Amino acid sequence: MTVVRLTATHPWFPDAVAQFDAYRQHYGANPAPEATEEWMRDQMVTDRLRVFAAGHNDMVRGVLTITVVPASLTLRTIWMIRDVYVDPSARRAGLAHALLAHVAEAAREEGAHRLSLQTEPDNVRAIQLYVSAGFQPVTEVVNWARVL
Repeated sequence: MTVVRLTATHPWFPDAVAQFDAYRQHYGANPAPEATEEWMRDQMVTDRLRVFAAGHNDMVRGVLTITVVPASLTLRTIWMIRDVYVDPSARRAGLAHALLAHVAEAAREEGAHRLSLQTEPDNVRAIQLYVSAGFQPVTEVVNWARVL
């Protein structure tokens, strides 16, 4: 298994786009491969999103995205995992764990203060994955949002 941080010119980028579009569809979005590719490319080029991919034999089977957020109190950064997706045919083979471990190491190497993520409380399989990867719930904060 190989895990890499992608660029928009990496040979795996087209496969990662396909996996990311499958992830979107998993959550009810309509297929939009061209729009997904354009959006991902724009996010990556501006460094608003970093995309990591895991695969076997030069075939992408999982993707993970993060954003890097300033952590003003510590004068460091927080890496926020935004999306994790493994192709259903490749699940239970350790790809998600490999992606999480790779990203944790990359965050540590860049001096990040924390690696964070969020998931729905009923996403039991994801919660089990995150706990097994060393994540712990943070109960001292409440997420707030305003749809624009």
